[in-house]
Amino acid sequence: MFRSSSNPSPAAPVAAALGTGWQARFDRLDRRITIALAGAAIPLLRIALGVVFLWFGVLKFFPGLSPAQDLAGRTIEQLTLGLVPTEVALPLLAAWEVLIGLGLLSGRFLRATLLLLAVQMLGTLTPLLLFPAETFTVFPVAPTLEGQYILKNVVLVAAAMVVGATVRGGQLQAEPAAVGEPPASPVPAPSATPASAPAPTSSPTRPTEVPS
Repeated sequence: MFRSSSNPSPAAPVAAALGTGWQARFDRLDRRITIALAGAAIPLLRIALGVVFLWFGVLKFFPGLSPAQDLAGRTIEQLTLGLVPTEVALPLLAAWEVLIGLGLLSGRFLRATLLLLAVQMLGTLTPLLLFPAETFTVFPVAPTLEGQYILKNVVLVAAAMVVGATVRGGQLQAEPAAVGEPPASPVPAPSATPASAPAPTSSPTRPTEVPS
């Protein structure tokens, strides 16, 4: 009978060490990448939004260059009950979008810029309800090319929400603390004046006995 040896193979520690080494290298690389992404994601997202709004806004200043200008003009005319005609609505919308783009690119007055964006997005999505025959081939599941052009704005809305969540100085965290781990307690600031040492307590003195 052969007895199996309980001693591990000499190659096992070497393989384990190699595996651990590769895992450690991958973990370091992965950490560097995620930290870089966390630091650059919000500024890049804000700039990308700004480029889109500035670009599309400038196109609306020139008749025939924007594929959505006719639908956008008629939407504003209907929303204002005819008070703002299409020939006035388009330059107003173009200026509105350019203003949003400049605010996002500069990073200044972000709260006001995102408010303008939110109002503009509400108006942008209304053609789906005002003109369903032009935005859907089968309402509401099969959008036309114009409908797809409008529906993609939900991505812009979500991106603007992410940017808006950082206006008070927030940022992405690449590697959050483990679940259940208590947050680190803040280190108390050193006192400006040294704490006074407690006064020594004097024990009661016994009266000295005088020998008679």
